[in-house]
Amino acid sequence: MTEKLRHTPLHDAHVRAGAKLVEFAGWRMPVQYSGLIEEHRAVRAAAGLFDVSHMGEVRVAGEGAEAFLQRMTPNDVAKLRPGRAHYSALLTAEGTYVDDLLVYNLGDGEYLLVVNAANAAADYRWLAEHAGSAAGVEVEDVSDEYALLALQGPSAPQVLRGLTDVALAEVKRYGFARGRVDGAEAIVSRTGYTGEDGFEIYAAPRDAEGIWEALLEAGRPAGLVPAGLGARDTLRLEAAMALYGHEIDRTTTPFEAGLDWTVKLEKGDFVGREALVARREAGLERRLVGFEVTGRGIARHDHEVVADGEAVGRVTSGTWSPTFEKALGMAYVPVALAATGTRLEIRWKQRSLEARVVDLPFYRKG
Repeated sequence: MTEKLRHTPLHDAHVRAGAKLVEFAGWRMPVQYSGLIEEHRAVRAAAGLFDVSHMGEVRVAGEGAEAFLQRMTPNDVAKLRPGRAHYSALLTAEGTYVDDLLVYNLGDGEYLLVVNAANAAADYRWLAEHAGSAAGVEVEDVSDEYALLALQGPSAPQVLRGLTDVALAEVKRYGFARGRVDGAEAIVSRTGYTGEDGFEIYAAPRDAEGIWEALLEAGRPAGLVPAGLGARDTLRLEAAMALYGHEIDRTTTPFEAGLDWTVKLEKGDFVGREALVARREAGLERRLVGFEVTGRGIARHDHEVVADGEAVGRVTSGTWSPTFEKALGMAYVPVALAATGTRLEIRWKQRSLEARVVDLPFYRKG
């Protein structure tokens, strides 16, 4: 029997808007509305509004919460002040990814962890099992308590300002504040997954549709459009943001993925630290690189990467970039082939594409 797909609190709004809905991580989600390219370019030039309510949320609280998260994640939770969030990970003992996540310090010993939809249940179990031996720690899956909207693009502050009592200018990147949006209680966070300025709005599911419609109405004069998972993926790839199951998984470490800035070895022990120290001392064998296709065609996930006639890796993500109007991608290759300008071949079936290594990220805001 096929498992029934879950719906976000905004499902009916997506249907009314004529969105193309697809299965994603056990959810029925909008992949596009007016079209992927139009939505992508709207986010770069003005603003886009995404429903990302499928993401998972885990509450970690108690007098032992900080120490517990210091042990469970590689970034330094002790330096995370209330009202701030940071990007981090859950790692295996081998130093590879269980998942990547955001950690929010809500204050008074309470933290909110935002995890990937496909891993939400497993992440909660991972944390709960490890918390079993930790004193003064409560771990709770609170995913059903939140709807999550992402308002992204240079016009995002302008669109949101008239609908919230949060002083947006005081909310810096990776900062957040509690307040109201369209009259409903919410957490407004200056975070996102597009490489643009913008906000993620955490609200009760019952309030989600009202906030969604109010934002679209307020943002229409500024060029705001509803956007789906298709544009979210092309936007994050241009910004070289890792996607679990593509750039990161249980075979990859933060060092290989270029995410070593999330690993604070000096803070003391944490799950995976010993393995990461050993890997760093031994030297990296491979690195994640960006590439552009120099001929015709598009590289896609899992296409083979070839150098001098020898298979050296596989594409982790690939697409045609609406911003640069060329085919771009990322792949793991041996360190010796990671230098900018290195020539590569991308192969699948009987086709072959010429490509070359370029600097990451492909896109930087401004």
